[in-house]
Amino acid sequence: MNKNKLFLVDAYALIYRSYYAFIRTPRINSKGQNTSAVFGFVNTLEEVLRKEDPSHIAVAFDPPGPTFRHIEFEAYKAQREATPEDIKWSVPVIKDIIRAYNIPVLEVEGYEADDVIGTLAKRADKERFDVYMMTPDKDYGQLTEPHVFIYKPRYGGNDFELLDERKVTEKYGLSHPSQVIDLLGLMGDASDNIPGCPGVGEKTAVKLLQEFGSIENLLEHTDRLKGALRKKVEENSEQIRVSRMLATIKTDVPIEVEEETLTRGEKNEEAIRKIFEELEFRNLLSRVLKEDTLPPFSAQPVQGELFPQFEAAETKETAALPTRFTDISNTSHDYRMIATEQQRAELATLLSAQKEVCFDTETTGVDPLLSELVGLSFAFREGVAYYVPVSADREQAKGEIAIFKPFFENREILKIGQNIKYDILELRQYDIHVKGKLFDTMIAHYLLNPEQRHGMDNMAESYLHYRTIHIEELIGPRGKNQKSMREVDPSVVKDYAAEDADITLRLKNILEKEVIGNGLEHLFFNVEAPLVYVLADMEWTGVRLDLEALKELSQQYSSELESIEEEIVRLAGIPFNVNSPKQIGEVLFDRLKIADKPKKTKTGQYKTSEEELEKLRNRHPLIEKILEQR
Repeated sequence: MNKNKLFLVDAYALIYRSYYAFIRTPRINSKGQNTSAVFGFVNTLEEVLRKEDPSHIAVAFDPPGPTFRHIEFEAYKAQREATPEDIKWSVPVIKDIIRAYNIPVLEVEGYEADDVIGTLAKRADKERFDVYMMTPDKDYGQLTEPHVFIYKPRYGGNDFELLDERKVTEKYGLSHPSQVIDLLGLMGDASDNIPGCPGVGEKTAVKLLQEFGSIENLLEHTDRLKGALRKKVEENSEQIRVSRMLATIKTDVPIEVEEETLTRGEKNEEAIRKIFEELEFRNLLSRVLKEDTLPPFSAQPVQGELFPQFEAAETKETAALPTRFTDISNTSHDYRMIATEQQRAELATLLSAQKEVCFDTETTGVDPLLSELVGLSFAFREGVAYYVPVSADREQAKGEIAIFKPFFENREILKIGQNIKYDILELRQYDIHVKGKLFDTMIAHYLLNPEQRHGMDNMAESYLHYRTIHIEELIGPRGKNQKSMREVDPSVVKDYAAEDADITLRLKNILEKEVIGNGLEHLFFNVEAPLVYVLADMEWTGVRLDLEALKELSQQYSSELESIEEEIVRLAGIPFNVNSPKQIGEVLFDRLKIADKPKKTKTGQYKTSEEELEKLRNRHPLIEKILEQR
């Protein structure tokens, strides 16, 4: 008979872990909400439910206000920075999601989540349950026993480490899991501001426990200690006892939870859908509710992007859209093919009569200086757009689009585009110099929401609740078999290209009002928009390089580098490869011993990144030279 699996989740430990996992590329939705903590928490929860399939589960939160530890020791956790506002916003959202999963939320006034989890872990019938405490915190090691485990998320991924009582004791060199309390009482815990005994680190604490077994026995026999260590322990005996108390997880919290309450139930799909749509968790919604997905967005746009780092953040969160979204199939539109010379002439006349026109280019690649023009699209009235395919022969194509030259070079007509610099450079290859004022929707959106993604597809969903035709639907997924736009039938390209111009025009009409409403019109119209022409000129002209001067500079730097590397070897006292992080670590930490507890990578190699070495810069002149060499 298989045992029941009870998972007890430490909410805040996972919330903070999720938030900081995205700290360099936070997930910001169209409302400006930082959803990193929520997204990471739900992903982790889903991973556990899928991989472990627990029969019972609960999520424990720290309560608002002080706990008994704060009352006993005023400085408890006092060093911690204020909770980030984005986490404060995320917590009630996460609680709503947990409840939508029909998972109980546990919170007891005056006690931390550790205590609630410890109490339930100890109460569980071990004949019928295996208990998994889901947390990255080491203090939970004191609770491990037969059938009670730590289920620890590994840093930087969705993998997990399972720690039983044997692994806990082996990890810290202890004889029993309960000694984790004494270990923390002696060495302290900086994350919780548990002071411990000054001058006693992990190695010394382990040695003391191996000899004395417990803090109480140690304090009763301090006469067996020698020199400075004895003095430190005796002078700080009360602080050590307080630290042990703070590190002890309570297992008698006054909480009554029926076993049936912890039984994993069916998700409330309607509630989950509502929350996820509000948060714009599209792919997650599809994955959690097992709904059909739409083809994924491209990670490589047909045109180059001004802000590719923002597009990279879309990775996996780009598929199925809520049912309230529309697309070309259920939206009224009039997209026309302009294929003949007469049609081109009539369109050119029409364009020249407008005050503002949106245009877009379809090309064979992402570099406007190397790619070829496939077609042009235009829109000046919402819902109506035109597509003009052009010949693959460059000279013939120049003749076909020359009719539009007066429009493009008319300074009185506002030109609208998405990443319009790309189109300006592409047209310059065909002897057309775009002139006049510009409105670039990508730049406008960047000024309004710098932390969000600025691709047209994303903006169409955020502002118009509209799903555009994606490039893969025409040319296939990325890879060696992906087609060129030139290979696609113009009648198929027509809807894609015309839609681009139409949607960009619609976005312009919204974004322009927001730019003005936020007082950004001077910055946008007088600084950013004119700068597009300057940047286009710079790219077109290129930069002249003095190759001889660069060669001399290279020789100079090589000579300086050689001198620095010789100095590094001299300071180290032994020859070694200064470009080897492994050998640098061995010199710094094994030979020179510049740190008591040097950090290591997952493979056991010493960490010698610039960030780590900066912390140790003042420990030895060798470090400064290594940083200079790098």
